[in-house]
Amino acid sequence: MGPHDMQGSRQETRQDNAEKPAADAAPLAGMEAMLRAQDKDRLPPVDSWDPPYCGDIGMAIAADGTWFYQGSPIGRKPLVRLFSRVLRRDLDGRHFLVTPVEKVDVAVADAPFLAVEMEVLGSGRAQELIFRTNVDDIVRCGPERPLRFALEMGTGGLKPYVLVRGRLEALVTRALYYDLVEMAVEDEAGRLGVWSGGAFFAMT
Repeated sequence: MGPHDMQGSRQETRQDNAEKPAADAAPLAGMEAMLRAQDKDRLPPVDSWDPPYCGDIGMAIAADGTWFYQGSPIGRKPLVRLFSRVLRRDLDGRHFLVTPVEKVDVAVADAPFLAVEMEVLGSGRAQELIFRTNVDDIVRCGPERPLRFALEMGTGGLKPYVLVRGRLEALVTRALYYDLVEMAVEDEAGRLGVWSGGAFFAMT
């Protein structure tokens, strides 16, 4: 592993505040109990579920990746990770928590996840970027999990996002963005970008 690996000084992680418990209300507790009862190693097939829409119960994800329930931060990381497994983004861009029997809104300020660590394997066209999210998803960037660079409103700068699964993306933290800039190269068309998994991702 090199200076960009998961042990590097540039990694940026977030620590949940264990002193801030999740709000104890019936809708949240009921959903948690259901998810724990069916929790398996494999991700649930949320894209194939079509439960009835049950409205807005006050779930939200802030731009810094903090999950909220009715205005209170959810400080239990295992609970956040549990909910992240049943998060879905539909074609209209809206985010939902989905179980076999219900679907509720999640207000997402930016991306639902953060890419907080990065490992770089190989170099040149053979390079592979592996990201870890704040909810411990491991993402191997490539054609099926692309990296994109979007213009940041107000500053004109770039914000990188990596596809995690489905239509769900992780915002790459600024410290890792600087690492990406340092390793950027030009392709045959003169575009600046990075290679990963045999694909070139232009910083445009």
